[in-house]
Amino acid sequence: MTETTSKSQPPATSNADVQAKKQTSDEQSSTLKKLLPVVAILGLMGLAFSQGWHNYLTLKELALNLETLRTFLDQNYASAIAIFILLYVAVAALSIPGGAVVTISGGLLFGWFIGTLATVTGATIGATLLFLAAKTSLGETLKVKTGPWLKDLQKGFEENALSYMFFLRLVPVFPFWLVNLAPALLGVNLGTYLFATFFGIIPGSLAFSYVGQGLESVIMAQKAAYESCLASNTAASNEASACSFELDASALITTDLIIAFALLSVVSLLPVLIKRLRKAGQSA
Repeated sequence: MTETTSKSQPPATSNADVQAKKQTSDEQSSTLKKLLPVVAILGLMGLAFSQGWHNYLTLKELALNLETLRTFLDQNYASAIAIFILLYVAVAALSIPGGAVVTISGGLLFGWFIGTLATVTGATIGATLLFLAAKTSLGETLKVKTGPWLKDLQKGFEENALSYMFFLRLVPVFPFWLVNLAPALLGVNLGTYLFATFFGIIPGSLAFSYVGQGLESVIMAQKAAYESCLASNTAASNEASACSFELDASALITTDLIIAFALLSVVSLLPVLIKRLRKAGQSA
């Protein structure tokens, strides 16, 4: 008697299943690729903060290293400008606090004109890198999943993007990183963003660079007082921590400067106001 052994056969995989799995895999791969720019920026940002690099962007560090910086500048002027621009690119792209100090440093080291140009160039490149990373990774996803209120905001922002961008750049209330991210999530195109960023940050960069150009005597006087304090405390075996370097970048922001930026921001919104008034007049 011959026994037949029946072997269980695996269920046949249909072409539809294969295609569905391939599509899912492609979508996951596409999602990962889109997230890579943001992941890279977040990783570099985490590295910068974990290493404490932001702690060097202070007027105290600038004063204590000013002579060294001057020596390097005298011997490597073009390289110094390039390094300054790259530093500002990193500060803007990674949202590292201390942009005002770097701008002041540019005016102090290069003069207000070259300092302003270098600051605007570096800040625009860094801000654009962050903008592109956010737009690529999050912009389309947010556009699909937003509620009606945010869609209305997106529509308004797209219609008057240039005016709104100038407003955000000129008002000193909003953090620089927020002004870099918001347009990417609200549908602003790259050309408008570049134009408004470059020209919108010129007034602030010019003001801080000009302040920096005339700050050397103040910084050197404070440095001398700080080093004298350290020497006295060391000789008397006191705590060196009792000595403080009392020069804060925020103290350089005067009421007149804030009022000037506020007026500029109001002017930037005039086209939006005029457009709305015209629409209201036509509908009446």
